[in-house]
Amino acid sequence: MFQNLGDRLSKIFSSLTGKGALKEADVLLALREIRVALLEADVALPVVKSFVESIQEKATGQTVLDSITPGQMVIKIVHDELVTLLGSEAADLNLATTPPAVILMAGLQGSGKTTSTAKLAKWVETKLRKKVMMASLDTYRPAAQEQLKQLGERIAIATLPIIENEKPLEITKRALKEARLGGYDVLLLDTAGRLHVDEALMEEVVSIHKEAKPIETLLVADAMTGQDAVNVAKSFKDQLPLTGIILTRLDGDARGGAALSMRQVTGCPIKFVGLGEKTDAFDVFHPDRMAGRILDKGDIVSLVEKAAETLDREEAEKLNRKLQKGTFDLNDMASQLQQMLKMGGISQLMGLLPGIGSLKDKMPNAKDSDKSIRRQIAIVRSMTPKERRYYKLLNASRKKRVALGAGATVQEVNVLIKQYEGALKMMKKVNKLGKKGLLRQGLGGLFSR
Repeated sequence: MFQNLGDRLSKIFSSLTGKGALKEADVLLALREIRVALLEADVALPVVKSFVESIQEKATGQTVLDSITPGQMVIKIVHDELVTLLGSEAADLNLATTPPAVILMAGLQGSGKTTSTAKLAKWVETKLRKKVMMASLDTYRPAAQEQLKQLGERIAIATLPIIENEKPLEITKRALKEARLGGYDVLLLDTAGRLHVDEALMEEVVSIHKEAKPIETLLVADAMTGQDAVNVAKSFKDQLPLTGIILTRLDGDARGGAALSMRQVTGCPIKFVGLGEKTDAFDVFHPDRMAGRILDKGDIVSLVEKAAETLDREEAEKLNRKLQKGTFDLNDMASQLQQMLKMGGISQLMGLLPGIGSLKDKMPNAKDSDKSIRRQIAIVRSMTPKERRYYKLLNASRKKRVALGAGATVQEVNVLIKQYEGALKMMKKVNKLGKKGLLRQGLGGLFSR
């Protein structure tokens, strides 16, 4: 989501770090460019103004101008201000009440509210080990209640049975009663959305809130709607005692300004983010990690956490031994491609690696879709066991047979082999650099000639 903004800021910072010493005029010029970059990213004007003023106050002092690395000092100040703007620290979900802890989900129609309800339910059950039930109060949108029921079945989370023609307030009372009788720790109420903020919507949500007395009232906002998402959040905040925000579709191509403006404009923390359509594409919002990703510093902590959750440790150790011995074959490559899919695909992984922004042009496969990865796995599986171990056996006729078996072209088989050879070269370079050399030279050392 923050790709364009990150690219713009990286260029601005490159001009600063390229100078041995900074004058106040250099910093002011960079700040003007930062202001333009933020406005073009759809960040709210009042937020941009206070953000830049805060940076200017800290970045034009003698401490920065006289420091050994003034350019890096300015980057650190911008990073720290971004973290503050996004909320400083991750905001915990509050469930400290007599069960069932009620979580009310509010938002406009199409914001991803029902899907987010299911994602949050799964997260609470998996991460917090709580017994969860969901209830749909949306009696307006066709099949809305059925949608939540099907999502519940898919993730094995209980949903309140549907009763025809029941009013939202009646469903709320029944859900509370069933949750207490069933011994549930958490009850998620998925309220109805509208196409825009209107009086009827607010009156209904407010009455449900008074009845349910939720400990958490979360607004689900679509990051792709940009500045409108911020306006919607403010409208809801004026009517409801919101405790947090769930920002959906953060994996999209929007300019990202909503995420940067939301906290400042509403005063509510962004607690969770939706990162895709799958029910596990959902995570806690960490301001410091997000700031790192925007400034191309990566998010190694999230990468490690994601790896720990999805990767097989024994398989990883086996691969490490193969890498050290130089016996990495196409079977191993297919296994790694499969692991990439489990971890969210190439695009998500690339966003977590530091320094990738400046190397994008040298990495032609960074934008490969999950579909193309699956195609590559199919190509490897179409080979014989011997061909996977000894790829040089793949002559023209064998490549034609492999392509036919995978539903691919010979050109795609050639591309895969070229990628494999590139991986082998990189692994040799890693072994040559060693751990100290890799730490000293970073990712750039791998891509240098």
